[in-house]
Amino acid sequence: MQVKLYNTSAVEVGTIKLDDSVFGCEYNEALIHQAVVAYQANQRQGTKSALTRTEVRGGGIKPWRQKGTGRARQGSIRAPQWIKGGVVFAPKPRDFSKKINKKMKAQAFRSAISYKVANNELFVVDSIALEAPKTKLVAQILKNFDCNKRTLLVVANDEVVARAGANIEKLTVTDALLANIYQLVSNVAIIATQDAIKQIEEAYSL
Repeated sequence: MQVKLYNTSAVEVGTIKLDDSVFGCEYNEALIHQAVVAYQANQRQGTKSALTRTEVRGGGIKPWRQKGTGRARQGSIRAPQWIKGGVVFAPKPRDFSKKINKKMKAQAFRSAISYKVANNELFVVDSIALEAPKTKLVAQILKNFDCNKRTLLVVANDEVVARAGANIEKLTVTDALLANIYQLVSNVAIIATQDAIKQIEEAYSL
């Protein structure tokens, strides 16, 4: 498989050959969905907590007698309908993590990035060399590629580009070895450097 190779001005400068085992896989929506759900679940801390009526301090005595007052019967001032009362079905700390096999996770990544290639949503640039970590330089690159939607910029261990693009809305900058399935799915377009493509092929080739 070959795709066009661009420079940062979005001018075609040649072609680049992609590994078919990574960028030419079939689209597996069910597997991608499973991997994305697992990723999002594993991002949850699960630390939220609230007190039930049995855990709130106080409320041991009956507020008033059962009959004869004209008011509704009450057994505790810590019941859920009372101010400062307990919470009904209070959330408690729990583990939301989901397990997914490494091979399934890798195949989901290959399927997702292959879908981007098939739909012409992957742009490969020869290199991105910035003189300084300035936001306007990365913004100009996005403008050249007409990327006004959510975009993923994949680089190969380039701290300068990462700093320059950190403050741009709808742009996510990631290292090639840290790119994940959620980033591929949640972004419309992907701009990757030639070195980043090589690192992805080394990590995911069969």
